[in-house]
Amino acid sequence: MKYVGWRLPCHPRSVSRARRLLREQVRTWHVPEEAAETAVLLFSELTSNACKHAHASPGREIHTLCVVEDGRLRIEVADAGEGMPQLRQASDEDEGGRGLALVDALADAWSALPRPHGIGKTVWCELKY
Repeated sequence: MKYVGWRLPCHPRSVSRARRLLREQVRTWHVPEEAAETAVLLFSELTSNACKHAHASPGREIHTLCVVEDGRLRIEVADAGEGMPQLRQASDEDEGGRGLALVDALADAWSALPRPHGIGKTVWCELKY
């Protein structure tokens, strides 16, 4: 098992940083290119959702964890925001609301869980390669 985690500010700029960090990491883990690009996209969506919807106070961080084991890559993004994410169907006129639908379509599995110590949640997804 190989893993890495990052703490990122709950700020929109963290999304591009998260993409860059994971892109570099999956190369060192020799994750196949197609799975790596999908993983970077999903990590970006989960990080973006955490930054947009966590409604956390300034100074809060997003905690991330990426784990590779037995041909599977697991991505976790935890934030201190209340409420659990809901998969919804965006209309053609909606400007947003497609992130979790993308995660649902591309990941082999995903879910969200309350954090063990009571504040916030962790949203995770897995890719097999």
